[in-house]
This record gives sequence, C-alpha cells and structure tokens, in this order.
Amino acid sequence: MPIAANLLLKITYFYHPSNRRKKFPQGRWHRRKLFFGTVIKVELIHSPISTTQVEVNYCAEPLPISALWLTLLMKPYRPAFALKNFSSLAPSKPPISVQNVETFIDARSIKTGFDPNTCRSNFMVENLLRKGYLSTARQVFDQMPSRNTVSTNMMISGYVKSGDLLKARHMFDTMLDRTAVTWTIIIGGYVQKSQFHEAFKLFAEMRRHDTQPDPVTFATLLSGCNDAEADNELVQVHGLVLKLGYHSSIIICNSLVDSYCKTDHLDFASRVFEDMPERDSISFNALINGFAKDGLTEDAITLFLQMQNLGFKPSDFTFAGVLSAAIRLNDLAFGQQIHGFLVKTGFVGNVFVGNALLDFYSKYDCLVEAGKLFDEMPDLDGISYNVIITCYAWSGQHEEAISLFRELQFTGFKRRQFPFATMLSIAANVLDLQMGQQIHSLAIVTTADSELVVGNSLVDMYAKCGRFEEAEKIFRSLAKRSTVPWTAIISGYVQRGFHEEGLNLFNEMHKAGVRADQATFASILKASANLASLSLGKQIHSFVIRSGYMSNVFSGSALLDMYAKCGSIKDSIQLFQDMSERNIVSWNALISAHAQNGDAKATLDSFEKMVQSGFQPDSVSFLSVLSACSHCGLVQEGLRYFRTMTRIHNLVPKKEHYASMVDMLCRSGQFNEAEKLMDEMPFDPDEIMWSSVLNSCRIHKNQELARKAADQLFSMEVLRDAAAYVSMSNIYAAAGQWDNVGKVKKAMRERGIRKVPAYSWVEIRHKLHVFSANDMLHPQMEEIRKKIEMLSKQMEKEGYKPDTSCTLHDVDENIKIESLKYHSERLAIAFALISTPEGSPILVIKNLRACTDCHAAIKVISKIIRREITVRDSSRFHHFKDGICSCGDYCGETSIAQNDCSLMWSFSQCIGISVLMVIDMVSFQKPEVERQPVWCALAFASRDFESEPQGDSGLKVLIGKLVESFTGLACRI
Repeated sequence: MPIAANLLLKITYFYHPSNRRKKFPQGRWHRRKLFFGTVIKVELIHSPISTTQVEVNYCAEPLPISALWLTLLMKPYRPAFALKNFSSLAPSKPPISVQNVETFIDARSIKTGFDPNTCRSNFMVENLLRKGYLSTARQVFDQMPSRNTVSTNMMISGYVKSGDLLKARHMFDTMLDRTAVTWTIIIGGYVQKSQFHEAFKLFAEMRRHDTQPDPVTFATLLSGCNDAEADNELVQVHGLVLKLGYHSSIIICNSLVDSYCKTDHLDFASRVFEDMPERDSISFNALINGFAKDGLTEDAITLFLQMQNLGFKPSDFTFAGVLSAAIRLNDLAFGQQIHGFLVKTGFVGNVFVGNALLDFYSKYDCLVEAGKLFDEMPDLDGISYNVIITCYAWSGQHEEAISLFRELQFTGFKRRQFPFATMLSIAANVLDLQMGQQIHSLAIVTTADSELVVGNSLVDMYAKCGRFEEAEKIFRSLAKRSTVPWTAIISGYVQRGFHEEGLNLFNEMHKAGVRADQATFASILKASANLASLSLGKQIHSFVIRSGYMSNVFSGSALLDMYAKCGSIKDSIQLFQDMSERNIVSWNALISAHAQNGDAKATLDSFEKMVQSGFQPDSVSFLSVLSACSHCGLVQEGLRYFRTMTRIHNLVPKKEHYASMVDMLCRSGQFNEAEKLMDEMPFDPDEIMWSSVLNSCRIHKNQELARKAADQLFSMEVLRDAAAYVSMSNIYAAAGQWDNVGKVKKAMRERGIRKVPAYSWVEIRHKLHVFSANDMLHPQMEEIRKKIEMLSKQMEKEGYKPDTSCTLHDVDENIKIESLKYHSERLAIAFALISTPEGSPILVIKNLRACTDCHAAIKVISKIIRREITVRDSSRFHHFKDGICSCGDYCGETSIAQNDCSLMWSFSQCIGISVLMVIDMVSFQKPEVERQPVWCALAFASRDFESEPQGDSGLKVLIGKLVESFTGLACRI
C-alpha cells in the first residue's frame, strides 16, 4: 500500500572519503561492498511522486533470495531494521519491489499487534529523521491516520536532537500515553541543554505519574549531574537507585561513579566502584579520569595498572585519563612511556588518543614533539587543531597559531567549534584590534559568539585593546556573568590606566554576589598599587583573607607588589617571610620591590638567595636586577649579571633587557659602550633606547650624540611616546635653541602627540588629592601657598638654591624661580604637611619623573620638617630622610658619575656597610674633598681591607684616614 512521501529511494553506487591532512593530499577512499560483491549506494532525491518505490540496479549476476531471510531479519517493534539490513541480502530475480518489503513488514507488524499502516509510517519517519529531514518527517507524521507512542517518541527525539527543545516539550505535554522511553527522551533533552534542574523536575513528575524509571532513564539523568550545584539531586537519585534495587546495574553504577567524579566527590565514587558486583572498562575509565581531574595522579595510575592486571582492555578514554594524570604528575618521561605503549597497542592512530597526546606535549611546552605528532596523525578533527593552535599561542608563537587557524578554515570541520577563544586571546595579547574584530565577525557567522567562553574572550579582547564601549556592551549581553568576564573587564580597565573605573566595577561585582578569584584580586591590587592607595590596598588585603586566598602564592605575590608600590617595603618583606609557599613569581615580586625602592644591595641579595633556594631565574628576575643596577649606578655588576643571564642560565635577552643595559651605560656617560651594544644586539634600537640616550646626553652635555638620537627618534614614523619629544624639546631649550623647540612642538602637533601633563597626588584620610603644576583650584590653596612660602624661606637659610634650568621656558629668571615652587609634587607635600600630624610619614605619587630641582628641594624639606617623605615617580621610589635620598643622588639627573657609585658599592660590600653610610661618613669627615678621588681612595683601600672595624666611631676614624691618605691617588687608580 502506498505511503505519502515526496521521496524516491534509489539504490546505486557508493563512495565515501575520510578526513586526511598533509600526509595524504589525495584523500583515501573507502568502499562499502554489499550484495556479496555488488557495490551499491542509497541516494535520496526529491520527486513529485507521492509513493515509495525501491529500485535495485545490479552490477553483477543476481543471486537467489528467500522471502524468509527478510522475515528472519525482522525484530519485534523495529520493522525499519528489516530494510536497513535489506542491502546485505543477495538480490533476487526479478528485483525486489517495495511491495515485497511492505508485505514482510505487514506480516511482522500484524504478528506483534501493531497496525501495518502505522508501522510503515513509523519506518518512514525514522528514516527521514535519521537523514536529518525533520520538517518532512513532521509532514509525514501529521498525515498519519493513526499514531502510536512510538511515532510520537520518534518526533520528540528528532526535535531534541535538532536542539528545538520548545517543540519537543510541547509535543510531550500533549501526549496522553507516555512510557519510560518518552520520559527518558525529554529528560535527555534538558540534560543536553545543561538545564539539569528542569530535567530533575521532570524526573520527579515522572515518579508522580507512577512511571517506573529504567536504567537508561537513570543513566540519562545522572549524565547531567556534572557540577557542584547538583550535589543534593545526585544524592537523592542515588538513594532512589538503592530503593528500587538497581544498585547492581552496571549501567547505573557507571553513571554514578562518573557523576560523583564530576562533582568532586571522589570518596563516594570510590565507594560505589568498590561495591559494584560487576565492573567493565567504562567503570575503570570513569574513576581513572576522576582521579586525574582531581590531581590524584598516583591513584589514577595505580587504578590503570590494576585494570591491566585484571585483564580489562583499555580504551581511548582510558589513555586520555592516564595522559591527563601524567600532565599533573609533572613527569615527561612517564608520558613518553605511555606514548610508546600506545604505539605498540595501535591506539596512536585513534584521533581521540592522539588529541590527548597533543594536549600532553603542549602542557609540557614540547612544541617540536607536538608539531611532529600533529603532522603524523592519520586522522584529525577540530579538537586536534584547537589543541595545537592553543599550544603555539601559549608559547608565544602567534604567527604559527594564526597560520594553522587559516588552514583549519579550509578543512571542512564544524566552524562553530573553531578555537575562537584562543585566537581572541592572541589578539588581546598583541593588542591587534583588527584581528580581534575579524575573529569576532567569524564567530558571529558561526553563532559561536553566543557561547560563554567566546563571549568572555571577546570582553577580554576589547577591554585590553581599549575599546571599552564594545567590551561593556558584550559584557552586559552575556547570559551568565561569571567571575571570568568580570575579571576580564576589570583587568582591561586597570591595564589601560582606568583604575577607578576598575575598582567601581569590582564593587558592582561584589554587590552582584559574584565571587572574586585570585586573578580578580590581582587586578584590583594592581589598581590600588598604581593609585598608591595604601588604605585601599589594606582593605583589599582583608578581603583576600576573608575569601580564603591568602595562602595562594599568586595572591600573596600580588599583595607583596602592592605594598611595595605603596612605599611600604616593610610590609612587603613581612608578607614574603610569612608565605607558606613560594615560587618564581613571589621571588620576582620581592626582587622587584627592592629594585623599585632603590635598594640595590637587597635586590641582588634576594636574587642570590632565590638561586640558592633552587629556583631558576627567568627574564623577569634579570630585568629587575638590571634595573636596580641601572638606577644605582652599578655598571660592573650590571654587566656581570647580563653575561650570567646568557652564559649560565641560557636565557635570551629581550628588548627590555637591552634597553636597561643601554640606560645603565648612558647614565654613567659610557656612550661608546652603549652605541656598541645597540649595534651588536639582534634587533634595531627602539624609541625607549634612543630616549635613554637622549636623556643622558642632556645630563652629560653630549650635544653630538644628542642630535643623532633626536634624528633617530624623528625618523620613527610610529613614535608615539610624548616623553621622547619632551626630552628633545628640553635639550634644545637648555641650549637656548628655541627655533628647534618650535620644530619639535610642530612635529608633535602634526603627529597628534600631546605632552602628558605632570600630576602628583597624595592620600589623606582615604581620599586622593590630585595636583598639577601651578594648580590654584584646590579649596585649601591659600593655606598651601602660605606653607610653600614659609618653607622657601627656611630652605634658603639651609643653603638651597633653585635650579632654574629645570624651567625650560624663555621667561624672566624670577618667574622661573616662582614656577619651581609650585611644581605638582611640592604642592602635594605642602598639602600633606598641613593635613597630617607632625612626624607622620608622607607618600606622594607623581606620574612623570621628578626634576632635578624638586629632588634637591625635597631633600632640604625632609631635613627641615624632620619627616620621612617618599616620592614615587615614573622611574622609582625616592625615600627622603634628614636631607638624604635613598637613591644616593643618583636619580639620573645629577652629576655623580657611574664609576663613583660602582666604587662606593665595592667598598661598602667589602666592609659590610651600606652605600648611604659611606656617603654620609665621607661627607662627615671631609666634605670639601672632591668626590671622584674620595671614591677612588675608598675602592683602593677596600682591596686590602680584611677585618671589620669595631663600632661606628672606629669606622669613621678609619675612613677619615683613608680619605686623608688616598685623596691624591685618583690618577694612579
């Protein structure tokens, strides 16, 4: 009898290509041989004919067939099984028509009690759904004169598989007769959509309707218990399993083990596993993967060996779990042994296992091995590309990652599964907005932008690229705003210098009830550090303690850095000493803290202690050390550590390291050595290096090299650093070349460069007060002005004379002197003096480098008011106390030569005192002695100094004698 359908089933020829890459460019073809050597193909084509016909075209002599064969192939309730296996039968003569098939389907359906018309319709619907023709299947379903539960179950299943849960639920709700299969299908739909609570509600409703769940129902429901939110439901389901007597069902027990592992209840998972009367490979796989995920690597490997001993054959899932354990075990050799075992057992060709191996090698940064494995894999999928692209991205090889991503686009794999998040992270790290926008467009086309992980990466990319409007728009549109997107947008604001906006978002995050993690705290601690708000930093410190992250080494390092940048080096040291666990990050934070605060000896001591503790220094460690050597004038030490970096620790210096070395040599006036280093380094000097040269040329009056540096900077079309232009302008202004000053300013206007105005701020009673040069807008400006005038008179009595060369304007000398009084840092200090108790320390932050005159003036002020004044400028910390600065007047703006500081260091190291003590003692004994001979004498004397003098007085007498004896030996030394 005819069945309404718009399809013609035609059997012809069949070929199917498999996925191959690089190694097999032509592709490998598989043949499906049926009919005992006859090759056929089933092809669906649209036809206006409204009946179903089956035509068989033979390529060989037909063989006899018995109608009984088809009858024997029939299974109860599955008439479609007959036609599915029809192609495996030998053909008859004449060809079998659809009437023959229908006859046997009808016979079997009558025997099983089903209506023949309904059975044939169900068969048609099932085949249409299998081929993905959902709308056509619905048409056939709607035209069916009579339907049964099987018909509706198939349609519900079709909607569930297509992702249309709304229509599936509507059809389910209209059903009158529901079986356990029906409930299982709709529950599975909600589980598939990660709506577990709704799935559990349906399961409870199923129980109220007195429908007995079967093992498949329990397995389906348990597959949705994969996070901590499902803990209570998981326990209830487990209890019901025991109550109904399903505790011996291997299907349910495997699902229970898997669910307990996914919800981090390994003790319950192990108990269920041990109590199982029967186990299979799936049981072992679930627990092995659970142990591996939770970091119990030894337990995972022990269970794997037990599985082998009991004779269970491992599967691809087994090896995936074992390789995951090998990653956490931090044992590359063990993973390589597993790789060898996979080669012997033939699993290495499995794409799932191959992906696990790729992930293993990528986690160990074995790029060569990972690349080789990827090229040799016989089959690849989207995950293979995702893993290798992520591997290259993490290792900083962005070009290779981008190249593979382009290749991935032509493979035919599902575009929705492309590694959009990884590619967006690359765009964010290199600040390539255009690339990020292109990836965003591709994500929109594939609808991958609706995925949470891609949305989070989009927020991160736009925020880091400074496009906060787009970042906020995507952030607000996210269906679920977890910790990750909150942290991404907060981090973006902080990295771009919008610290207050970042802190405001953190408050909003806290009010929304979203829990901050260590990355969130690192960002807001950075914001408070950059604002130098010690009180805010302490509040965040308390928050970290309450949140339970205090023992986390990452949070501890961020706190250490915050206290250091807020000038509280004592708190930084105490935090480091209290750390229960330390790593290279915490050591680097301590080294950097000492370097920023100008304590070169503590910086180098910390570095050496780190090495002695067994930690391998990285590029960040050496950058802090070289910076300390540069700021404190330790040229010889800096050169030695630079050589150590390459020769002993096998680290390749980056641009930042060369820039620090160039700065160090230029500060000391060793311009020939600096130029030689720039000529020999593997890349061209950038604007930072030439700016260092330019600044040092101004200090050392090297006009010839200054012109060369200025020409190099002018030739850079991409020069965006306003400080470089300002340095050029300052040099011309100091030389009275006002025409050239005008040219520099014109170039700045043409290139859209604006000079960054100088600001200083101070925190008084939890509020930041910001000042600019000659600022008259503060409400207490009259009191500030009076304080400045009073200090000026006292400073004059102490012998202070303004350095008017710091005011680079062609104006009257008196106007220059008056302008110097009202530099931003002096306004901030004056305000702090009238707003804080006597004797309390003062912390002032400046966004640019302090000028020479302000440095000298603050030294005198600290002596007059007898307070410690800390100034953090763009370069370093300056701790002023009793007329002395912690930088030893080596702030890059003074005339003390680099060699002087190196010699002071040599002497102080030898006799175990600080450089500042040497300076103080020499000045105390013979202040009129010129510095260079004094330092030479001290260095010369230190060579033969073997015993430490007893007491300060003895030390002063000895230094006095050394100065007296060796002042005239400068030339000889």
